[in-house]
Amino acid sequence: MQYRKLGRTDLTVPSITLGTMTWGEQNTQEEGHAQLDYAFERGINFLDTAELYAIPPRAGTQGSTERIIGNWFQARGNRDKVVLATKVVGRSPNTWFRDDGATTELSRKQIFEAVDKSLGRLQTDYIDLYQLHFPDRAVPVFGSVPTVFRDTRGEVQENPIPETLDALDDLVKAGKVRYIGVSNESPWGLMTFLHHAEVRGQARVQSIQNAYSLVNRVFETGLAEIALREQVGLLAYSPLAQGYLTGKYRNGALPEGSRKRLFDRLQRYETPGAESAIDAYLDLAAELGIDPAQLAIAFVHSRSFVTSTIIGATSIAQLKADIDAADIDITPEIEERINTIHLRNGNPCP
Repeated sequence: MQYRKLGRTDLTVPSITLGTMTWGEQNTQEEGHAQLDYAFERGINFLDTAELYAIPPRAGTQGSTERIIGNWFQARGNRDKVVLATKVVGRSPNTWFRDDGATTELSRKQIFEAVDKSLGRLQTDYIDLYQLHFPDRAVPVFGSVPTVFRDTRGEVQENPIPETLDALDDLVKAGKVRYIGVSNESPWGLMTFLHHAEVRGQARVQSIQNAYSLVNRVFETGLAEIALREQVGLLAYSPLAQGYLTGKYRNGALPEGSRKRLFDRLQRYETPGAESAIDAYLDLAAELGIDPAQLAIAFVHSRSFVTSTIIGATSIAQLKADIDAADIDITPEIEERINTIHLRNGNPCP
């Protein structure tokens, strides 16, 4: 397992992060704890969760993933050996997160309520990396085609970034949070956070968690250079395009127990051009004699701007294969083949 510096902090984290969003929905607490134990044995002590989880988001399971992790901390007594990342939800119409039934936003009041609830569920008195799950602004996220520009100014009454940063900075000063990060953020948003942190002497964003995969390399336009030059590394989520890059949905297949069959909410990876791009990568993996899931993860893992690749699994067998992918070398020849497919197909699943 490789270890890499998290932003400009004193933390080193494994280059593979254990994602947890299925625990409390597709996975039981017992299965979640088994995954944690196995990952820990393999040197993965970096966990990513969120107040929103389990997925899909709904009132009945909200917070269940954090509770499962908190119970594991108590059972194993190893909180001090783990780098724990969680998230506060951004602007949404959902009303079940806050005690007053308000829709969510990144206001000071809501951020403080959210962090205290997460600390309680996680059974800890500090969070290593506290992330904004998605912006307060009306911006295209979660597959709403960020490559097609739409002017969203004035659509919502935004909480200004400096005010959100004030709240996060106070959480760091209070010792509840060690470092902060953003997620599903744009180049303008990230640079705005960095600018205000610098000129005001406040907590600096240390990471950005965005989707990045063979069929979504949008991060490379704008954000990759920021990540490298500003030392705000990418925590890449959905390296497998929610399972499409494994090949399990090829030719309309719908495996029993798969996320698409259970929830039918994978439209982000069913856009025009997606199928032909995915098939091209699957064919390349077959030609190279590499498991397609491992090829997809290995590519993400090999990028210089990626601090850690977030993997998620519903079984130990899947988890083992995903972790093993970090040992696969993306040679210049393989990279050239991948880039050829990319140039022909672009980013069909942004």
